[in-house]
Amino acid sequence: MMPRVVAVRSALPAHRLAQAEITDAFASRGKLGPAERALTERLHGSAEVDTRHIVLSVEECAELNGAEAVNDRYIPEATLLGERALRLALDSAGLSPADLDLLIVTSVTGVAVPSLDARLIPRLGLRPDIRRLPIFGLGCVAGAAALGRLHDYLLGWPGQTAALLAVELCSLNWPMSGITLADMVAAGLFGDGAVALIASGSQAGAASGAKSTAGPLLIASRSVVYPDSGEALGWRLSANGFRIVLTTELPVVVERGLADSVTGFLAEHDLTIDDIASWICHPGGPKVIDSVQRSLKLPDSAVAASRRSLAEVGNMSSASVLHILEMICDSERPPQGSAGLMIGLGPGVSAELVLLRW
Repeated sequence: MMPRVVAVRSALPAHRLAQAEITDAFASRGKLGPAERALTERLHGSAEVDTRHIVLSVEECAELNGAEAVNDRYIPEATLLGERALRLALDSAGLSPADLDLLIVTSVTGVAVPSLDARLIPRLGLRPDIRRLPIFGLGCVAGAAALGRLHDYLLGWPGQTAALLAVELCSLNWPMSGITLADMVAAGLFGDGAVALIASGSQAGAASGAKSTAGPLLIASRSVVYPDSGEALGWRLSANGFRIVLTTELPVVVERGLADSVTGFLAEHDLTIDDIASWICHPGGPKVIDSVQRSLKLPDSAVAASRRSLAEVGNMSSASVLHILEMICDSERPPQGSAGLMIGLGPGVSAELVLLRW
């Protein structure tokens, strides 16, 4: 029996700002001059982002100074937001914290030791013997990659229930000085948020009182790292925190290599691109979505959920594909028996593919 998703729920910070408000806050924090501010406004205006959530108020963001201060704020805020998302998912699935056998936590916007999963055990009342897998370093691709590893675990332990939490606080890493073009682009795209997903290896995984309709089966996954692309996307650590590494090569790599990855993976399951009814594509930005669409020759409708997620909450890094899956499960309700494909993209440059069936 294939593992099944039984709940996906998002938790978003209370501070919801229009794109222009975030542009102004970023420009003020970075002390941008008139020419830099004008360029930032143009870049943010073309990012196809309407609103985003940030974990701190604009005034609090302005007070953060240095990597130590940033990370000291990341730990409690990520823990609180992650707890909210997990509680929402557990409630939706009709489960108690003690029902979880595995907790995977992905985050790349801060560092915590003990890791966030360990900090969540006493807060949520998780069992002390719960298996834990913290994931750092995969960036935006981590949500899909973690879902693939969750699938692998439940194949080996079909009677168990596993949770995946992706929590990203991108706004904490807005730089204060030496603003680059990549910084401007990233500040126009990334938002804060957490998404928790719960899946079971058996039909008994969700309680009879569950409030959510059962989600898709997890059929298979595939990992790909594209050669000679390691410098296209990533983080570098600076005195002010993490700084974005972002080049124009990213959409080129995606458009060049993704089609072969997807068609080869689908062929192993006797499927083609035309057989996929639901696409859960990482909303890396307009150019990244465009490159996925061109590479796979998809209609606009196939990436509509990705563009909607980008417009409403921005690119939430590892949490974004899970947010899109939640949107599709809640609003689109794909036909029973139809196939879906999750596509995560991130540093490496890497892709993670997860085949789903409703």
